[in-house]
Amino acid sequence: VQLQASGGGLVQAGGSLRLSCAGSGRTFSEYTMGWFRQAPGKEREFVAGIKWNGGSSTYADSVKGRFAISRDNAKNTVYLQMNSLNPEDTAVYYCAATRYSSSRLNNGVDYWGKGTQVTVSS
Repeated sequence: VQLQASGGGLVQAGGSLRLSCAGSGRTFSEYTMGWFRQAPGKEREFVAGIKWNGGSSTYADSVKGRFAISRDNAKNTVYLQMNSLNPEDTAVYYCAATRYSSSRLNNGVDYWGKGTQVTVSS
């Protein structure tokens, strides 16, 4: 599975962005998809994940109520809608895929996409 993320950019605090991650291959629907982020000088952290069948999703506490993950298996695409952005959300965002994983993606990642930069100005 190859993953291509897009949708990053510069936004003012309080604004919104929607990230997309398009996957290749015919087995996209077998993969739990997620988003991670890495801010300068910090470790990569989990942001959100959605189970391979769309049945459940999980969010980091820092983004609950502001971010929403969704997927369209017909389009091989996963989305991350980010609302009420604040400067602490500034990071490179990576999409990730693991076959038949829980939505937390806490047992490793099979595939990573290249990151997309999100910058939130105050």
